[in-house]
Amino acid sequence: MINITDSGEIMNSKSAVALGIFDGVHNGHREIISAALEYKKSNLSPVVFTFNVESIEIKHGRRYEYIYDDRQKHEILDSLGVEYIFSPDAGTLKDMSGEEFSEKILAKRLNAGAVICGENFRFGKNAECGAHELKRFGEKYGFEVKVVELLKMDGKIISSEAVRNMLIEGKITELRECWGITYFIDSVVREGNRIGSTVLSFPTVNQHFSENQLVPRKGVYCSVTEICGEEYPSVTNVGYRPTVADGAAPLAETHILDYSGDLYGKRVKVTLLYFVRDEMKFSSLDDLKKQIDADIAAVRMNAAKENVRQAAGKD
Repeated sequence: MINITDSGEIMNSKSAVALGIFDGVHNGHREIISAALEYKKSNLSPVVFTFNVESIEIKHGRRYEYIYDDRQKHEILDSLGVEYIFSPDAGTLKDMSGEEFSEKILAKRLNAGAVICGENFRFGKNAECGAHELKRFGEKYGFEVKVVELLKMDGKIISSEAVRNMLIEGKITELRECWGITYFIDSVVREGNRIGSTVLSFPTVNQHFSENQLVPRKGVYCSVTEICGEEYPSVTNVGYRPTVADGAAPLAETHILDYSGDLYGKRVKVTLLYFVRDEMKFSSLDDLKKQIDADIAAVRMNAAKENVRQAAGKD
């Protein structure tokens, strides 16, 4: 996948541009992206126009907390078959009118032959324009506009805001099975206070959330950790570790079952599978250790059940 922002490239070939922030890249977003990919049959190169998520400060009048950072989002887009991505800082375009955006970015920079958006898409200074205006500008500047209806699940619109709420509620399983989001953390392992390995005998990898990144429901999750292409069952605590580091910044602290190795400074992917329990403050480290033992036993039991289920499915 080519990042047009980094290369400074102006599209030579005609393109089909999918418009949106695409935070979380849920099933509703994938409908828009799939529509752009369909234009490959008409010899249009699929392009995703989005924004650098860390450059978005306010959305819908509130502080913006993104689900995935740009690296995670780009990884997902690449896996979907997107060939190009244009991801500028939001501040560089915030004063551009809807018509200027249509002419200078869509028609000229991206050489759009088709533009695809959701029916609630807004653009231009102060979000002044919507799908109706986009169609009008498309007629003027020579690109087709396809508007994709909002996707619903059980009568509820699938949206990034709804996904955020489900993450805050710890509904990881529902997100994966119904909304197309397998939530994962993919960042560099940082050195911690080593209490896990030296005192509790449960070595962990620590991964910090960015300042403006949404933090899922605080608590313990069954997870799977990928290391050098191998997957290991694991237990992840998301939160503030109130027993040993109350008041610290939130992080994901993962104990990887049946793995031994130094991962400091390396990028590790941890996928959350289901929520186990809320984060708790224990009266002693011994009580904490007993609870961690119980959490690990529960995860091992689940991993064994999953292995049996997968084996049965192969027969």
